[in-house]
Amino acid sequence: MTARFSFSRLAAMIRKEFIQMRRDRLTFAMMLGIPVMQLVLFGYAINSDPKHLPTALFAQDNSVFTRSIVKGMENSDYFDIVAKPETAAEADDLIRTGKVQFVLQIPADFSRELQRGARPKLLLDADATDPAATGNAVAGIQLLTAQVLNRDLEGPLASLRPAPDPVNLVIHRRYNAEGRTELNIVPGLIGVILTMTMIIFTALAMTREVERGTMENLLTMPVRPFEVMMGKILPYIIVGYIQAAVVLAAAYWLFDVPIAGSLGLLAFVLFFFVAANLAVGFTFSTLARNQLQAVQMTIFFFLPSILLSGFMFPFRGMPHWAQWLGEVLPLTHFLRIVRGILLKGNGISEIAPDLLALLAFLTVVSIVSLNRFRQTLD
Repeated sequence: MTARFSFSRLAAMIRKEFIQMRRDRLTFAMMLGIPVMQLVLFGYAINSDPKHLPTALFAQDNSVFTRSIVKGMENSDYFDIVAKPETAAEADDLIRTGKVQFVLQIPADFSRELQRGARPKLLLDADATDPAATGNAVAGIQLLTAQVLNRDLEGPLASLRPAPDPVNLVIHRRYNAEGRTELNIVPGLIGVILTMTMIIFTALAMTREVERGTMENLLTMPVRPFEVMMGKILPYIIVGYIQAAVVLAAAYWLFDVPIAGSLGLLAFVLFFFVAANLAVGFTFSTLARNQLQAVQMTIFFFLPSILLSGFMFPFRGMPHWAQWLGEVLPLTHFLRIVRGILLKGNGISEIAPDLLALLAFLTVVSIVSLNRFRQTLD
């Protein structure tokens, strides 16, 4: 072997690598697809200042002052009045189920107390399970209440304008009174950790069988494709429960995360979430030719899951097309379920819509995975 450096040999090696890239089309597509996906998601979908947040109006006073406040809230772009409950119980149900982010309560004697200069109370209930989603909106309404009433405080009421605030706005941060970010992040870590580990473990396990040639041994055994699939998935379901138990213990003992709901209900839902992720990993294993491709597919799925699910950024701050994509991902629904159970004490009726979405995803991916595995065996 010659010791002299040769540009021609270097050029030959570079050409060889590009030929290899061209042959491995999946890896080449990932090399281009992941940066493009990051660019689109971070550039268009991610928004740390969410606006047009769904708000319920529980107004027992229908005066001009009430209408001015409501109009000012809508003009601020932070609040969209989407519901007008008739009772306090109905308003509480809306915020507990996550249908609205805020509930503004205006008492029956609001206008009378305002005209007397008694600084009547306005109560704003905020779903603070995600402090980042409510922070700017709460700051905005605190400035808004004084400004929007100036036009109506005329004549005998003009003396109320110089006051610090003509109304007493009371902010009630539900489920997270101190605005602690760990109450939002730590429960979500259960879903994030399970999504990452379950998919990659399953994808690598099956791909490893093919690479090592042990898949041929499975083919000679008297087992059906469904039995092979379940035999590969069930052990990881047990591992998933162990991981979830570790995170829950750390959440309770280290981070003081409250457990307001039923752990039994959470364990029930956890089975379907873990199974859904394992089915995704199993599908990837039938598509990947080697373990590197399996890891690449996992990253390609995990990246939008963590960005579009509402774990890192407020879900309602994303544009509608990004929310539609997020609704397809199982992590999105599991985050709502786990935060609802732990922080709000939600029961089966409150989590039913997200649980049905999980079941639908599991059913579709399981059918695809089983069909792909049968084709692989053939």
